[in-house]
Amino acid sequence: MPQNPGALIGPRLAATLRQAGTLALALLCMTAIGLATGGAANAAEPVKTRLKRALPDESPTEARVIVKYRAAADDGSSARIAAAPGKATAAVRRAQAMGQRHGLALADGNTLAPRTQVLKASGLSSAALAARLATDPDVEYVEIDRRMRAHAAPNDPLYTASPANSPAAGQWYLRASTADLVASIDVEGAWGITNGSADIVVAVLDTGVRPEHPDLVGKLLPGYDFISDANIANDGNGRDGDPTDPGDWVATSDIGSLVASTCVEEDSSWHGTQMAGLVGAATHNGSGMAGVGRHVMVLPVRVLGKCGGFVSDIVAGMRWAAGVSVPGVPANPHPARVLNMSLGGEGACSATYQSAVDDVIAARAVVVSSGGNEGLAVDMPANCVGVIAVGGVRHSGTKNGFSSLGPEIAISAPGGNCVNTDGQACLYPILSTSNTGTTAPGTATFTDGQIRPAFGTSYASPLVAGTAALMLAVQPTLSPAQIRQMLRASARAFPPLSTDTALPECVAPTAAEQTECHCTTSTCGAGMLDAGAAVLLAAANMTVAHVHATSTQVNVGDTVVLDASASRASDGSPLTAYLWEIMQGTGATFANGNATAVVTLDTTVQTELLVRLTVTDGRGGTARSSVVIRVGAPPDDVTTDPPSSSGGGALGLEWLAALTAAIAALGWMRRRQVGADD
Repeated sequence: MPQNPGALIGPRLAATLRQAGTLALALLCMTAIGLATGGAANAAEPVKTRLKRALPDESPTEARVIVKYRAAADDGSSARIAAAPGKATAAVRRAQAMGQRHGLALADGNTLAPRTQVLKASGLSSAALAARLATDPDVEYVEIDRRMRAHAAPNDPLYTASPANSPAAGQWYLRASTADLVASIDVEGAWGITNGSADIVVAVLDTGVRPEHPDLVGKLLPGYDFISDANIANDGNGRDGDPTDPGDWVATSDIGSLVASTCVEEDSSWHGTQMAGLVGAATHNGSGMAGVGRHVMVLPVRVLGKCGGFVSDIVAGMRWAAGVSVPGVPANPHPARVLNMSLGGEGACSATYQSAVDDVIAARAVVVSSGGNEGLAVDMPANCVGVIAVGGVRHSGTKNGFSSLGPEIAISAPGGNCVNTDGQACLYPILSTSNTGTTAPGTATFTDGQIRPAFGTSYASPLVAGTAALMLAVQPTLSPAQIRQMLRASARAFPPLSTDTALPECVAPTAAEQTECHCTTSTCGAGMLDAGAAVLLAAANMTVAHVHATSTQVNVGDTVVLDASASRASDGSPLTAYLWEIMQGTGATFANGNATAVVTLDTTVQTELLVRLTVTDGRGGTARSSVVIRVGAPPDDVTTDPPSSSGGGALGLEWLAALTAAIAALGWMRRRQVGADD
């Protein structure tokens, strides 16, 4: 148990605050932007840091802590069954007993795990309550239920005040690595082996999603909203089965209130929608963008709202996402194999977080988390044991100026960067699904290089999570430890210091921020993500079922050609059998039978079809893969997409040209609207 359970602030953060003339017991969301001077890709990257809040992260009169009781202290009301998929966990309700013992009016909060619950009290701070309860012999540990924040990069004026609005490089981060795009992840190499499978689920623990976005329709499973405080949730209630993001804006009236006392005024982020798109946006559907996971399904788990979210809600979401029982919440019918957590807060991994990570890994789910955007030491939960912590690199392969670093980072991936300082839109942002609303939801759109910029380790994390899902599609039995090992073993080396001696080499984190620097394996992980090499490594000696559909979105009456000819046997010999099955949906039939490598699917009604392929090799071994096909009128498209957009997953020059035109049109329309509003 910590000697000082009330201490919320690390020495390096305290020093930073003292230098700023402000001492706060706060979880600070610090973000940094790197811009190369003179437009040179590898020039030194000056960093401008904005403290998103410098006020106490707790109320002086409202306490909220997480308590784990010792096993010997079980009075019969504690959970008696170890956390495991499919097994119930009893609620922990010890507020009355603990309150009588300590002379406090305590209230029971949510149960997190066996012998672990949230306790609340009025009239004292969380730090004071933690200090009181830490002396109790029945308490194994007590922690302040801290608030976490999405790892989003700031809306720095240098990113958003350009006259143009065109990410000329499109989804540059998905292509094969080149001399100009050193950090690109080569997802097309991975797609040559597998397009993923709808049998593999990736949970996105974030602000929720906007399910009407055209690139997410048909890709989302029923998720859950774990935000227990209705004011933070901003949707009028507490926990429920609707993970839709209503917006997480913070108004002036929110500042200083109990809910948002540590926030600054800001617009809605639509952060979860952006992460969901990177993981599994509808791909090869004739519009929009491509997702790394392609055929994988996304499980939205809402844990962040106004001013972030509490650890207790986040860890409940983690367990539920992996199929572990959470008291008071219906069982998850679609357990995730991968959890993406683009969120965190300063400090060492807490016991509560580590316990949740251990439970999730025991359920054979992979935990991927962004490392943080402070340019300092890695945040939690990325620094917990077993988590695949992700750092951010620029297109040139150097560390993003904002990316946190240290030995906890397992691997790095593109985090987006600007390059330009000459009044033009940023050339290397991360493009993903988003929304135009500044407070409440507006219309579906995409992030870009100017009006809606996207930079940060948040965006690097889902690239790794999507790659892990592709690896599981070819070898579902891989353990979280094996996924981590393969990602690291297949990573590409960082550019050497000799490529630009004007930049320093990254060093171990200190109290001072590190801006752009040359990565090392002790600061930025084993190397840069190579999705193609990682999936190839996972597929070694495996029989693989590969499904390619002519389109994943068709009109009623259209046909879909399903091609499995890229499937392969473990020993390289010809496959002996193919079996196509419609597992979900009606009104579709196979025109030429369902037992050949290439089949034609006729559609007659509007529906969502889940089609599964099973292949058999000469040794009797089998493999399967699934794809979701939407039949019917396409969903309302992004209002800025022109009819000529060919979109989807091709990532060719024609698609990039159309995408560039679409987002340029968005910028023109937005500027006209701003002028009208003014």
